[in-house]
Amino acid sequence: MKVLVLGSGVIGVTSAYYLARAGHEVTVIDRQPKPALETSFANAGEVSPGYSSPWAGPGVPVKAVKWLLMKHGPLVIRPKLDPVMWLWLLKMLRNCTTARYAANKARMIPIAEYSRDCLQALRNEIGIKYDERAQGTLQLFREQAQLDHTGGDIDVLKQYGVPFEVLDREGCIKAEPALAGVKQKFAGGLRLPHDETGDCHMFTQALALEAEKIGVRFNFNVGIDGLNADATRITVVATSAGMMTADAYVLALGSYSPHLVRPLGISLPVYPVKGYSITVPIKDASGAPDSTVMDESYKVAITRLGDRIRVGGTAEISGYSTKLYDARRATLDHSLTDLFPRGGALSKATFWCGLRPMTPDGPPVIGATRYSNLHLNTGHGTLGWTMACGSGRVLADMLSGKTPEIDTKELSINRYDHRFG
Repeated sequence: MKVLVLGSGVIGVTSAYYLARAGHEVTVIDRQPKPALETSFANAGEVSPGYSSPWAGPGVPVKAVKWLLMKHGPLVIRPKLDPVMWLWLLKMLRNCTTARYAANKARMIPIAEYSRDCLQALRNEIGIKYDERAQGTLQLFREQAQLDHTGGDIDVLKQYGVPFEVLDREGCIKAEPALAGVKQKFAGGLRLPHDETGDCHMFTQALALEAEKIGVRFNFNVGIDGLNADATRITVVATSAGMMTADAYVLALGSYSPHLVRPLGISLPVYPVKGYSITVPIKDASGAPDSTVMDESYKVAITRLGDRIRVGGTAEISGYSTKLYDARRATLDHSLTDLFPRGGALSKATFWCGLRPMTPDGPPVIGATRYSNLHLNTGHGTLGWTMACGSGRVLADMLSGKTPEIDTKELSINRYDHRFG
Protein backbone atom coordinates (compact mmCIF):
# COMPACT_ATOMS: atom_id res chain seq x y z
CA MET A 1 0.00 0.00 0.00
CA LYS A 2 0.87 3.65 -0.29
CA VAL A 3 0.98 4.91 3.31
CA LEU A 4 1.20 8.51 4.49
CA VAL A 5 2.60 8.94 8.02
CA LEU A 6 1.74 12.24 9.70
CA GLY A 7 4.53 13.20 12.08
CA SER A 8 8.28 12.57 12.25
CA GLY A 9 8.84 12.17 15.97
CA VAL A 10 10.09 8.86 17.30
CA ILE A 11 6.60 7.32 16.91
CA GLY A 12 6.17 8.47 13.32
CA VAL A 13 9.67 7.44 12.24
CA THR A 14 9.50 3.98 13.82
CA SER A 15 6.08 3.49 12.22
CA ALA A 16 7.49 4.51 8.83
CA TYR A 17 10.52 2.26 9.16
CA TYR A 18 8.55 -0.88 10.03
CA LEU A 19 5.92 -0.14 7.38
CA ALA A 20 8.63 0.19 4.72
CA ARG A 21 10.28 -3.00 5.93
CA ALA A 22 6.93 -4.73 5.49
CA GLY A 23 6.94 -3.69 1.83
CA HIS A 24 4.76 -0.58 1.80
CA GLU A 25 5.45 2.65 -0.06
CA VAL A 26 5.81 5.19 2.76
CA THR A 27 5.91 8.97 2.87
CA VAL A 28 6.33 10.98 6.09
CA ILE A 29 5.27 14.62 6.38
CA ASP A 30 6.09 17.04 9.20
CA ARG A 31 6.08 20.80 9.78
CA GLN A 32 9.64 20.71 11.15
CA PRO A 33 12.82 20.77 8.99
CA LYS A 34 14.16 17.49 10.46
CA PRO A 35 12.91 14.49 12.46
CA ALA A 36 12.52 14.53 16.24
CA LEU A 37 12.61 18.27 16.87
CA GLU A 38 9.65 18.48 19.23
CA THR A 39 8.73 16.05 22.04
CA SER A 40 11.37 13.51 20.92
CA PHE A 41 14.18 16.07 21.04
CA ALA A 42 15.43 16.09 24.65
CA ASN A 43 13.34 13.73 26.74
CA ALA A 44 14.64 11.93 29.81
CA GLY A 45 16.36 9.20 27.79
CA GLU A 46 14.81 6.23 29.55
CA VAL A 47 13.79 2.99 27.84
CA SER A 48 12.03 1.70 30.92
CA PRO A 49 9.46 -1.08 30.43
CA GLY A 50 9.52 -1.96 34.10
CA TYR A 51 8.77 1.64 35.04
CA SER A 52 5.77 1.78 32.70
CA SER A 53 2.99 2.99 34.97
CA PRO A 54 -0.03 5.26 34.59
CA TRP A 55 0.16 8.69 36.15
CA ALA A 56 -3.39 8.09 37.34
CA GLY A 57 -3.21 5.89 40.42
CA PRO A 58 -4.63 5.42 43.90
CA GLY A 59 -3.64 8.24 46.19
CA VAL A 60 -2.69 10.59 43.34
CA PRO A 61 -5.46 13.14 44.05
CA VAL A 62 -4.19 13.53 47.63
CA LYS A 63 -0.56 13.53 46.50
CA ALA A 64 -1.37 16.14 43.87
CA VAL A 65 -2.35 18.64 46.54
CA LYS A 66 0.98 18.04 48.29
CA TRP A 67 2.90 18.29 45.01
CA LEU A 68 1.24 21.58 44.10
CA LEU A 69 2.38 23.06 47.42
CA MET A 70 5.97 21.78 47.22
CA LYS A 71 8.77 24.14 46.25
CA HIS A 72 10.15 21.49 43.89
CA GLY A 73 6.90 19.66 43.28
CA PRO A 74 6.52 17.39 40.24
CA LEU A 75 3.09 18.75 39.29
CA VAL A 76 2.10 22.20 38.03
CA ILE A 77 -1.38 23.22 36.85
CA ARG A 78 -1.83 26.53 35.07
CA PRO A 79 -5.63 26.84 34.81
CA LYS A 80 -7.14 27.86 31.49
CA LEU A 81 -10.64 28.47 30.18
CA ASP A 82 -10.34 25.26 28.21
CA PRO A 83 -13.11 22.67 28.67
CA VAL A 84 -10.92 20.02 27.02
CA MET A 85 -8.32 20.45 29.80
CA TRP A 86 -10.87 20.09 32.59
CA LEU A 87 -12.63 17.13 30.97
CA TRP A 88 -9.27 15.38 30.56
CA LEU A 89 -8.45 16.01 34.23
CA LEU A 90 -11.83 14.58 35.29
CA LYS A 91 -11.20 11.50 33.18
CA MET A 92 -7.77 11.11 34.77
CA LEU A 93 -9.29 11.36 38.26
CA ARG A 94 -11.76 8.64 37.32
CA ASN A 95 -8.78 6.35 36.67
CA CYS A 96 -7.22 7.00 40.11
CA THR A 97 -8.49 3.77 41.66
CA THR A 98 -6.60 0.64 42.61
CA ALA A 99 -8.47 -1.51 40.10
CA ARG A 100 -8.07 0.88 37.18
CA TYR A 101 -4.41 1.50 37.99
CA ALA A 102 -3.69 -2.23 37.94
CA ALA A 103 -5.65 -2.72 34.70
CA ASN A 104 -3.94 0.20 32.97
CA LYS A 105 -0.45 -0.80 34.10
CA ALA A 106 -1.18 -4.31 32.82
CA ARG A 107 -2.00 -2.78 29.43
CA MET A 108 1.24 -0.78 29.36
CA ILE A 109 3.87 -3.31 30.38
CA PRO A 110 3.40 -5.79 27.48
CA ILE A 111 3.83 -3.12 24.77
CA ALA A 112 6.77 -1.60 26.65
CA GLU A 113 8.53 -4.95 27.09
CA TYR A 114 7.88 -5.86 23.46
CA SER A 115 9.20 -2.50 22.36
CA ARG A 116 12.47 -2.95 24.22
CA ASP A 117 12.87 -6.35 22.53
CA CYS A 118 12.22 -4.73 19.13
CA LEU A 119 14.81 -2.04 19.92
CA GLN A 120 17.39 -4.65 20.83
CA ALA A 121 16.67 -6.56 17.61
CA LEU A 122 17.04 -3.33 15.64
CA ARG A 123 20.46 -2.71 17.18
CA ASN A 124 21.57 -6.19 16.19
CA GLU A 125 20.15 -5.90 12.67
CA ILE A 126 21.33 -2.44 11.59
CA GLY A 127 23.88 -1.45 14.24
CA ILE A 128 22.15 1.80 15.11
CA LYS A 129 23.95 4.01 17.64
CA TYR A 130 22.38 6.57 19.98
CA ASP A 131 24.51 6.79 23.17
CA GLU A 132 22.76 3.63 24.30
CA ARG A 133 23.33 1.80 27.58
CA ALA A 134 21.71 -1.31 29.04
CA GLN A 135 22.41 -0.97 32.77
CA GLY A 136 18.94 -0.72 34.25
CA THR A 137 16.89 1.90 36.09
CA LEU A 138 17.10 2.62 39.80
CA GLN A 139 13.95 4.09 41.35
CA LEU A 140 15.38 5.88 44.38
CA PHE A 141 13.27 6.40 47.49
CA ARG A 142 14.26 9.18 49.84
CA GLU A 143 11.81 7.98 52.50
CA GLN A 144 11.19 4.49 53.88
CA ALA A 145 7.44 4.98 53.45
CA GLN A 146 7.91 5.20 49.67
CA LEU A 147 9.79 1.92 49.66
CA ASP A 148 7.11 0.30 51.82
CA HIS A 149 4.37 1.18 49.31
CA THR A 150 5.86 -0.56 46.25
CA GLY A 151 3.87 -3.76 46.76
CA GLY A 152 1.28 -3.06 44.06
CA ASP A 153 3.88 -2.30 41.42
CA ILE A 154 5.90 -5.35 42.39
CA ASP A 155 2.84 -7.58 42.02
CA VAL A 156 2.40 -6.42 38.41
CA LEU A 157 6.11 -6.88 37.69
CA LYS A 158 5.86 -10.44 38.99
CA GLN A 159 2.73 -11.06 36.93
CA TYR A 160 4.57 -10.20 33.72
CA GLY A 161 7.90 -11.74 34.68
CA VAL A 162 9.76 -8.42 34.77
CA PRO A 163 13.01 -8.83 36.74
CA PHE A 164 13.45 -6.47 39.68
CA GLU A 165 15.55 -5.97 42.80
CA VAL A 166 14.47 -4.29 46.04
CA LEU A 167 17.62 -2.64 47.39
CA ASP A 168 18.67 -1.19 50.68
CA ARG A 169 20.96 1.82 50.85
CA GLU A 170 24.14 -0.19 50.21
CA GLY A 171 22.50 -2.02 47.33
CA CYS A 172 21.66 1.29 45.69
CA ILE A 173 25.28 2.41 46.04
CA LYS A 174 26.48 -0.84 44.46
CA ALA A 175 24.23 -0.16 41.46
CA GLU A 176 25.12 3.54 41.29
CA PRO A 177 28.49 4.15 43.01
CA ALA A 178 28.28 7.95 42.73
CA LEU A 179 25.46 7.89 45.30
CA ALA A 180 27.93 6.89 48.03
CA GLY A 181 28.60 10.51 48.92
CA VAL A 182 24.91 11.25 49.60
CA LYS A 183 23.76 7.99 51.15
CA GLN A 184 22.10 9.78 54.05
CA LYS A 185 19.57 11.27 51.58
CA PHE A 186 17.78 8.04 50.59
CA ALA A 187 16.39 4.88 52.19
CA GLY A 188 16.53 2.36 49.37
CA GLY A 189 15.37 1.64 45.87
CA LEU A 190 13.68 -0.58 43.33
CA ARG A 191 16.01 -1.57 40.50
CA LEU A 192 14.85 -2.78 37.11
CA PRO A 193 18.00 -4.35 35.63
CA HIS A 194 16.65 -4.89 32.09
CA ASP A 195 15.78 -1.24 31.45
CA GLU A 196 17.92 0.76 29.04
CA THR A 197 18.85 4.35 28.23
CA GLY A 198 19.65 6.31 25.10
CA ASP A 199 19.28 9.59 23.26
CA CYS A 200 15.86 9.54 21.56
CA HIS A 201 16.75 12.41 19.22
CA MET A 202 19.93 10.68 18.01
CA PHE A 203 18.03 7.42 17.56
CA THR A 204 15.17 8.96 15.60
CA GLN A 205 17.44 10.85 13.23
CA ALA A 206 19.60 7.75 12.67
CA LEU A 207 16.54 5.57 12.06
CA ALA A 208 15.16 8.12 9.59
CA LEU A 209 18.35 7.70 7.55
CA GLU A 210 17.93 3.92 7.67
CA ALA A 211 14.29 4.34 6.61
CA GLU A 212 15.35 6.42 3.62
CA LYS A 213 17.68 3.60 2.56
CA ILE A 214 14.68 1.27 2.26
CA GLY A 215 12.54 3.73 0.38
CA VAL A 216 10.81 6.03 2.88
CA ARG A 217 10.38 9.59 1.63
CA PHE A 218 10.42 12.47 4.11
CA ASN A 219 8.69 15.74 3.23
CA PHE A 220 9.72 18.33 5.82
CA ASN A 221 8.52 21.91 6.34
CA VAL A 222 5.01 20.78 5.43
CA GLY A 223 2.18 21.97 7.65
CA ILE A 224 -0.77 19.60 8.10
CA ASP A 225 -4.04 21.51 7.96
CA GLY A 226 -6.76 18.85 8.04
CA LEU A 227 -8.20 15.51 6.97
CA ASN A 228 -11.02 15.22 4.46
CA ALA A 229 -13.22 12.14 4.55
CA ASP A 230 -16.33 10.54 3.15
CA ALA A 231 -18.54 8.30 5.28
CA THR A 232 -15.99 5.50 5.65
CA ARG A 233 -12.54 6.61 4.47
CA ILE A 234 -10.05 9.44 4.55
CA THR A 235 -9.93 10.88 1.05
CA VAL A 236 -7.16 13.46 1.26
CA VAL A 237 -4.84 15.33 3.64
CA ALA A 238 -4.78 19.09 3.24
CA THR A 239 -1.25 20.44 3.71
CA SER A 240 0.72 23.61 3.11
CA ALA A 241 2.24 21.82 0.10
CA GLY A 242 -1.14 20.93 -1.38
CA MET A 243 -3.47 17.95 -1.18
CA MET A 244 -1.88 14.55 -0.50
CA THR A 245 -3.48 11.14 -0.93
CA ALA A 246 -2.60 7.58 0.02
CA ASP A 247 -4.19 4.17 0.53
CA ALA A 248 -3.72 4.42 4.31
CA TYR A 249 -2.91 7.16 6.81
CA VAL A 250 -1.07 6.94 10.13
CA LEU A 251 -1.67 9.72 12.65
CA ALA A 252 1.44 10.13 14.83
CA LEU A 253 1.29 13.80 15.77
CA GLY A 254 1.50 13.37 19.52
CA SER A 255 -0.40 16.04 21.45
CA TYR A 256 -1.71 17.56 18.22
CA SER A 257 -3.42 14.37 17.04
CA PRO A 258 -6.86 15.21 18.55
CA HIS A 259 -7.05 18.44 16.55
CA LEU A 260 -7.09 16.57 13.25
CA VAL A 261 -9.64 13.91 14.14
CA ARG A 262 -12.09 15.99 16.17
CA PRO A 263 -13.76 17.44 13.01
CA LEU A 264 -14.26 13.84 11.86
CA GLY A 265 -16.26 12.99 14.97
CA ILE A 266 -13.46 11.06 16.69
CA SER A 267 -12.98 11.90 20.36
CA LEU A 268 -9.33 11.14 21.08
CA PRO A 269 -8.62 11.81 24.77
CA VAL A 270 -5.02 12.93 24.38
CA TYR A 271 -3.87 16.14 26.06
CA PRO A 272 -0.42 17.76 26.37
CA VAL A 273 1.40 17.47 29.67
CA LYS A 274 4.54 19.54 29.43
CA GLY A 275 7.81 18.07 30.60
CA TYR A 276 11.14 19.82 31.07
CA SER A 277 14.75 18.72 30.83
CA ILE A 278 18.26 20.01 31.21
CA THR A 279 21.22 18.51 29.38
CA VAL A 280 24.42 18.87 31.37
CA PRO A 281 28.01 18.12 30.25
CA ILE A 282 29.69 15.62 32.58
CA LYS A 283 32.33 17.30 34.73
CA ASP A 284 33.43 14.31 36.83
CA ALA A 285 32.57 10.89 35.43
CA SER A 286 33.00 9.23 38.83
CA GLY A 287 30.35 11.58 40.24
CA ALA A 288 27.80 10.97 37.47
CA PRO A 289 25.14 8.25 37.23
CA ASP A 290 26.02 5.06 35.38
CA SER A 291 22.49 4.67 34.00
CA THR A 292 19.15 6.19 35.11
CA VAL A 293 18.24 7.17 38.65
CA MET A 294 14.60 8.08 39.17
CA ASP A 295 14.30 10.51 42.09
CA GLU A 296 10.89 9.38 43.32
CA SER A 297 10.22 12.36 45.59
CA TYR A 298 10.44 14.87 42.74
CA LYS A 299 9.58 12.48 39.87
CA VAL A 300 12.83 13.45 38.16
CA ALA A 301 14.88 11.08 36.01
CA ILE A 302 18.66 11.57 35.92
CA THR A 303 20.21 9.70 32.99
CA ARG A 304 23.69 9.32 31.60
CA LEU A 305 23.88 9.81 27.84
CA GLY A 306 27.46 9.46 26.66
CA ASP A 307 29.37 12.48 27.95
CA ARG A 308 26.18 14.23 29.09
CA ILE A 309 23.62 13.95 31.88
CA ARG A 310 19.97 14.38 30.94
CA VAL A 311 17.68 15.41 33.79
CA GLY A 312 13.97 15.28 32.98
CA GLY A 313 10.77 15.75 34.90
CA THR A 314 7.72 17.83 35.86
CA ALA A 315 4.14 17.33 34.75
CA GLU A 316 2.84 20.76 33.80
CA ILE A 317 -0.74 21.02 32.63
CA SER A 318 -0.88 24.32 30.78
CA GLY A 319 -2.37 23.60 27.38
CA TYR A 320 -0.10 23.91 24.35
CA SER A 321 2.27 26.47 25.85
CA THR A 322 5.98 25.78 25.33
CA LYS A 323 7.15 28.64 27.55
CA LEU A 324 10.18 27.80 29.68
CA TYR A 325 9.77 28.62 33.38
CA ASP A 326 12.86 29.10 35.53
CA ALA A 327 11.12 27.54 38.55
CA ARG A 328 10.88 24.24 36.67
CA ARG A 329 14.56 24.34 35.87
CA ALA A 330 15.28 24.94 39.54
CA THR A 331 13.60 21.61 40.37
CA LEU A 332 15.79 19.75 37.87
CA ASP A 333 18.92 21.55 39.08
CA HIS A 334 18.07 20.68 42.67
CA SER A 335 17.54 16.97 42.05
CA LEU A 336 20.80 16.66 40.11
CA THR A 337 22.98 18.61 42.53
CA ASP A 338 21.40 16.96 45.57
CA LEU A 339 22.14 13.42 44.38
CA PHE A 340 25.12 13.91 42.03
CA PRO A 341 26.79 17.13 43.23
CA ARG A 342 30.09 16.42 41.45
CA GLY A 343 28.75 15.00 38.23
CA GLY A 344 27.75 17.82 35.92
CA ALA A 345 28.83 21.27 34.77
CA LEU A 346 25.50 22.88 35.56
CA SER A 347 26.55 26.31 34.31
CA LYS A 348 26.82 24.84 30.80
CA ALA A 349 23.42 23.11 30.82
CA THR A 350 20.80 23.61 28.13
CA PHE A 351 17.13 23.93 29.11
CA TRP A 352 14.22 22.46 27.08
CA CYS A 353 10.55 21.54 27.27
CA GLY A 354 8.25 19.29 25.26
CA LEU A 355 4.55 18.41 25.17
CA ARG A 356 3.95 14.81 26.16
CA PRO A 357 0.77 13.39 24.57
CA MET A 358 -1.00 11.89 27.59
CA THR A 359 -4.12 9.77 27.79
CA PRO A 360 -6.16 10.01 31.00
CA ASP A 361 -5.70 6.31 31.76
CA GLY A 362 -2.04 5.94 30.74
CA PRO A 363 -1.75 3.48 27.81
CA PRO A 364 -1.24 4.79 24.28
CA VAL A 365 -3.85 4.59 21.52
CA ILE A 366 -2.74 2.32 18.68
CA GLY A 367 -4.77 0.91 15.81
CA ALA A 368 -7.81 1.40 13.65
CA THR A 369 -10.53 4.05 13.75
CA ARG A 370 -14.08 4.18 12.37
CA TYR A 371 -12.47 5.26 9.09
CA SER A 372 -11.11 2.13 7.46
CA ASN A 373 -7.85 3.67 6.24
CA LEU A 374 -7.02 5.90 9.24
CA HIS A 375 -4.80 4.43 11.94
CA LEU A 376 -3.64 5.94 15.23
CA ASN A 377 -0.26 5.73 16.95
CA THR A 378 -0.31 8.37 19.67
CA GLY A 379 -0.91 9.10 23.36
CA HIS A 380 2.30 7.54 24.70
CA GLY A 381 2.79 10.22 27.34
CA THR A 382 6.13 9.95 29.12
CA LEU A 383 6.81 6.59 27.48
CA GLY A 384 7.02 7.41 23.78
CA TRP A 385 10.72 6.52 23.66
CA THR A 386 10.14 3.36 25.69
CA MET A 387 7.24 2.17 23.52
CA ALA A 388 8.26 3.52 20.11
CA CYS A 389 9.72 0.47 18.36
CA GLY A 390 7.03 -1.89 19.60
CA SER A 391 4.27 0.54 18.68
CA GLY A 392 5.67 1.00 15.19
CA ARG A 393 6.06 -2.73 14.71
CA VAL A 394 2.52 -3.69 15.80
CA LEU A 395 1.03 -0.87 13.71
CA ALA A 396 2.89 -2.12 10.62
CA ASP A 397 1.60 -5.62 11.30
CA MET A 398 -1.97 -4.33 11.58
CA LEU A 399 -1.77 -2.44 8.29
CA SER A 400 -0.20 -5.48 6.62
CA GLY A 401 -3.05 -7.75 7.68
CA LYS A 402 -0.84 -9.69 10.09
CA THR A 403 -1.63 -10.54 13.69
CA PRO A 404 0.74 -8.58 15.96
CA GLU A 405 3.04 -10.61 18.18
CA ILE A 406 1.36 -9.18 21.29
CA ASP A 407 -2.31 -8.57 22.07
CA THR A 408 -3.12 -4.95 21.24
CA LYS A 409 -6.89 -5.03 21.73
CA GLU A 410 -6.65 -3.08 24.99
CA LEU A 411 -4.70 -0.28 23.26
CA SER A 412 -7.52 0.48 20.83
CA ILE A 413 -9.51 3.71 20.98
CA ASN A 414 -12.54 1.47 21.55
CA ARG A 415 -11.48 1.00 25.17
CA TYR A 416 -12.89 4.42 26.04
CA ASP A 417 -16.34 5.21 27.30
CA HIS A 418 -16.50 8.63 25.67
CA ARG A 419 -18.79 10.03 28.34
CA PHE A 420 -16.26 9.59 31.10
CA GLY A 421 -12.94 8.28 29.68
